[in-house]
Amino acid sequence: MLRKWKEIVKKLKEDIYTLYLASRDPRVPFAAKVVLIVTVAYAFSPIDLIPDFIPIIGYLDDLLILPLGIWLSIKLIPPRVLEQYRKQAQEQILERKPNYIMAAVIVIIWLLIGYWVYQAYMDQIN
Repeated sequence: MLRKWKEIVKKLKEDIYTLYLASRDPRVPFAAKVVLIVTVAYAFSPIDLIPDFIPIIGYLDDLLILPLGIWLSIKLIPPRVLEQYRKQAQEQILERKPNYIMAAVIVIIWLLIGYWVYQAYMDQIN
């Protein structure tokens, strides 16, 4: 079951990257670009149809709307264009190397936040 989830996540990453690459192509219809932009905007928007703090149901809209938007975007892109960018996405994902500098920056940010929280806690105690 875990292997199946990993395959689904890998395919989802690949599809999202494919859509990102295809979004700049002039052969992609305007409707596909609109659906793609709305899907991405919804994914990054802090406002959800159902708030995430509601147990189980809160994440249901994300689990349904985002894959539906990705699926619809893929269906609206011409097959030749989609296939071209799907191959390109697969190649680039395989070639991508870990970015250790960004990983270090993120770790440093988390350490600074942890230190700040610790200092605030210690100041509150004293």
